[in-house]
Amino acid sequence: MEHAQPTKRKMLRVTLAGVFGTTLEFYDHFIYGSAAALVFPHVFFVQMSPSLALLLSLVTYSVAFVARPLGAVVFGHFGDRYGRKNVLIAALLMMGVSTFLIGCLPSYAIAGSFGATALCFLRLFQGIALGGEWGGAALIVNEYARDSKAKGLLGSVVQVASPVGLLLASASFALLTDFTPPDFLLAGGWRIPFLASALLVLTGLYVRRGVDESPAFLEQDRSQQAAPIVEVFKHHLKPVLLGIGTRVGSDTAFYVFTLFPLVYLPRLGVAEEVASMVGVFAALGQIVGTPVFGYCCDKWGTKKVLLAGAVANLAYGFAYFWLLDTTSTPVILAGAFVALFLLSMAWAPLAAHLPALFPVEVRYTATSVSFQAAGIFGGALAPSICLLLLDSTASGMVIAAYLGVTLVLAFFCTLKSNPR
Repeated sequence: MEHAQPTKRKMLRVTLAGVFGTTLEFYDHFIYGSAAALVFPHVFFVQMSPSLALLLSLVTYSVAFVARPLGAVVFGHFGDRYGRKNVLIAALLMMGVSTFLIGCLPSYAIAGSFGATALCFLRLFQGIALGGEWGGAALIVNEYARDSKAKGLLGSVVQVASPVGLLLASASFALLTDFTPPDFLLAGGWRIPFLASALLVLTGLYVRRGVDESPAFLEQDRSQQAAPIVEVFKHHLKPVLLGIGTRVGSDTAFYVFTLFPLVYLPRLGVAEEVASMVGVFAALGQIVGTPVFGYCCDKWGTKKVLLAGAVANLAYGFAYFWLLDTTSTPVILAGAFVALFLLSMAWAPLAAHLPALFPVEVRYTATSVSFQAAGIFGGALAPSICLLLLDSTASGMVIAAYLGVTLVLAFFCTLKSNPR
């Protein structure tokens, strides 16, 4: 069947709709991570010992990883049954409102434990929203670009949203810590990044409201369709498991390359200011690398790029810790840039590769579940595993070996997958 090609103007708007909304989602996710480590123990958990306060604050951060698969199922159900566009708008609003309300929460000194309790619920809503966001954004761009020769490149633009969100979050907290009085952050300055997310929400809503529904969704017959999640587990469980395995390696690598240095470098005697800059340089490397390897997907296919990415990142994992061990600031920052540039080989193809594993009638649900379930094993478990290995061995090379295991899994799952 011949499909009418969308105009360049429409394709641009669809791509921007995916990028703006997903950037907000990742920005909100990363500013919460920064605040959970730097601020929330002193604002919402002051009645406890410092170590317990930090632990509980980080537990609220982990809540989102558990909630994301739930969001994938809920938003995936409505996205497969009623359309991609309105579900994406709902995910954007849920994330934006939750983040804004976090910026309004009263501290323990004002309202006791109410603030911490509300924080947990709002973090839960953030996780549900993020669980529905990525799959829909990747999907609508993928389905509009189904006959395009630049399908991989357009999909990679959605993937740029993650490092852009990281860069914005890192920069916002860097400005608050480096250019304001010492007590400004805890006195209420931390609220600014959360309240400022309203600007991204309004921009995202404006762009998304002007996008038409996915043509692939409109063409399908939905009259006899069962619940999408039932169909997925009944007929598409194997590609879901392969999709999870394909993404686990890149998710683990992202943590090891960008966040783990915040723990590892201070133990080597490196200043915390240098460790905090790792995220900025890493984000820049991913911003540069993602469209480069998206373009490569259009030349050689998503599968080949993902396989090459697993091998390259496995090798670089060991080199990266050798670079960190030099304790040289230029070497560390350059190493972080290269790390996320190479990681883009395993990240850029996902927005085109995962949707291609599933038929259109369950694509939103199956793609979202594959992507978000992998986050439990990568984003949620990796921090604890890495810290346990470091405390047991005091060696960064053991962390690199652990990363290598997840990348071997990604290699074989990618090898066994069959994009449509």
